[in-house]
Amino acid sequence: MSEVNTDAQVRPREIIEAVRRLEAGELVGLPTETVYGLAADAENAQAVAKIYAAKGRPADHPVIVHIHRAADLGHWASDVPEPARKLAAAFWPGPLTLILPRKPGVADACAGGQSTIGLRCPSHPVAQAVLAIFKGGQGGLAAPSANRFGRISPTTAAHVHAELGDDLLVLDGGACAVGIESTIVDCTAQPPRILRPGQLQAADIAQTLGVAEADLLRPAESAPRVAGVLPAHYAPRTPLQWCSREQINARWEIDADAGRRIGVLAFPPQPHAPHSSWVTLPADPAAYAQQLYAVLRKLDAAGLEEICVEVLPPSPAWLALRDRLTRAVHGSGR
Repeated sequence: MSEVNTDAQVRPREIIEAVRRLEAGELVGLPTETVYGLAADAENAQAVAKIYAAKGRPADHPVIVHIHRAADLGHWASDVPEPARKLAAAFWPGPLTLILPRKPGVADACAGGQSTIGLRCPSHPVAQAVLAIFKGGQGGLAAPSANRFGRISPTTAAHVHAELGDDLLVLDGGACAVGIESTIVDCTAQPPRILRPGQLQAADIAQTLGVAEADLLRPAESAPRVAGVLPAHYAPRTPLQWCSREQINARWEIDADAGRRIGVLAFPPQPHAPHSSWVTLPADPAAYAQQLYAVLRKLDAAGLEEICVEVLPPSPAWLALRDRLTRAVHGSGR
């Protein structure tokens, strides 16, 4: 029972109660290092259906199964290729999801009608404490982001309650350390390929596998469907658009004079006359990612007519953030 002790804000009895509810087929808000998940027993089809209903998630959109670090991959996958074993050894627990061939009849409700399964071993101590007890450490939790489908992912317990109500038990593990969703690697392809970028970089994956980075990022013409890659996703209801710094500076003056309320998400420096709707984020991709969704939620709740986000650098380190914000632009204003 020692794994119940964590450095977060969750007491052991709350973890035990969360496990009781999960094993009874109920939903629980679960912190991970990436974003908060809406968790259910991955092998209980009725429980997983509650996730889809609560989120308004399309039935053909698969969910990732979260497992304990000592779990048996063979319980879930009919085959675990050597590249998948190398990646799990190098980066689990952590923000990496592996797409594997699914063992027939296992976690059907999580697959979106496919023969594959997405597995992840989260590093958050609260998630690992729950998984250590749930079904004796060998169970899996379906846990997509705990928000309405297509909207901004939650990175605090308060975000989850704001989206899904106060009746849901949410384990408050503090603000998520990573802040954006996991890197997804399709290990059914040879060589593997990245289907969704995340904090874990293609260069690190390529080095671990001994393959070219370009091969990992090649277009996926017939890849399995995976979470979070629809053109519109992660989106505020307020219209969001990309802008250069020059466009932002010009619009800020014009729109302020015209009485229009716009928000700005940009790199420093901030104008000399600070405004509540101008938010700066660090020019470091990891720090930017950790704060991004919380800032988007703040701006989305401010009653603005539009949000301008400063164009991100073109370097590989910013790939995942360009991905998330491009999808947010496409899905915003709806």
